[in-house]
Amino acid sequence: MNHQLGHPSVVTALKEAIQSAELQAITFRDYMDICLYSEPYGYYRNERPKIGKQGDFYTSSSIGSVMGEIVASFICKQLNSESPHIEPVHIVEWGGGNGRMALHIMGEIKRTDPAVYARLTYTIIESSTYHRQQQRTALEEHAQVIQFSSETEWLAQTPKDQVYVLANELLDAFPIHRIRYKDMLFQESYVKWQEEEQIFQEIWLTISSRHILDFLERTKVQWLDGQIGEINLEAESWVSRVAERIQSGSCIIIDYGDTAEELFAPHRYNGTLMCYRKHQAQDNPFIHQGEQDMTSHVNFSSCQLVAKQSGFTYCKLQTQREFLVEQGILQRLQDHFDPNPFSEVSKRNRSIRQLLLSDQMSELFKVFIASKHAVINEKKVSR
Repeated sequence: MNHQLGHPSVVTALKEAIQSAELQAITFRDYMDICLYSEPYGYYRNERPKIGKQGDFYTSSSIGSVMGEIVASFICKQLNSESPHIEPVHIVEWGGGNGRMALHIMGEIKRTDPAVYARLTYTIIESSTYHRQQQRTALEEHAQVIQFSSETEWLAQTPKDQVYVLANELLDAFPIHRIRYKDMLFQESYVKWQEEEQIFQEIWLTISSRHILDFLERTKVQWLDGQIGEINLEAESWVSRVAERIQSGSCIIIDYGDTAEELFAPHRYNGTLMCYRKHQAQDNPFIHQGEQDMTSHVNFSSCQLVAKQSGFTYCKLQTQREFLVEQGILQRLQDHFDPNPFSEVSKRNRSIRQLLLSDQMSELFKVFIASKHAVINEKKVSR
């Protein structure tokens, strides 16, 4: 038996999908989907901690409460600049992980803008039972403000004003199509099972999906022979579905990624797909199925294109550092001499520096904001 194979139930689900497929192979997108999301042992479905020291990776909400506070202050600024102060406010966090980001956002709004907190509903869209349980426990003090919803339920509701949808490290974990440019043709990655060697093997076949071909046609970048890249069609469809529910407000995406020119540039010859397990990063997705995180960089050019097509009137992409500085993070650094490195002020200053200076997060991470303004503003503009 191959000791690098992952959870037996995930491996079985993969083999069954491959055996029942016409080509005895499934697309890499379907392979990644089963590894991450199959019930109950896919990576995002199992009951192991994913975030923090005991998990496989850190997120910006693992580094103190500052990121959540800054997002809260951004939302309150937007609300106070253009909205009637009586309307309900809806914050919708998609895939809230262990609930820490929600805790920091609601705590800050309650502390700095109780009037907004009084008309706030904070909806968490979370498909993992394990994470929903963690969130309920973490967010007990805000129980009266919180509601849980499934994606289907939430998307089926009518559009509302003052909706702020937050996706913190969500889109990078959507299953992607893995593409290769070879001998002047594009191919798609498929996965098959090799019984003799007991391994999952990647094979490259002609692209059959019209969606992928359309995507490649409109992405005007020059690929090198043999170059590999990822196409995240689900991120595009997510942006357009969310847009339908926002009459006014913003969609805020915090994730690592870049523009198409950067993602498909020659120095990205092998693409951006990475796997994380116990804080070790490696690029082999064909081992540890269900036991390692798999992610790829978000293509913000395609998110922006879809956002504009879906009625967002304002889009802005910046690095996490630019966003934090613009939203006043430097004013939150406290000047002090505190000999105690474990005091609250010392810890807070450290976490602010880490968000701003750590190469991994501050530059790789981007903040993409797409907004629709309330109709009251448009009336003033039109004669």
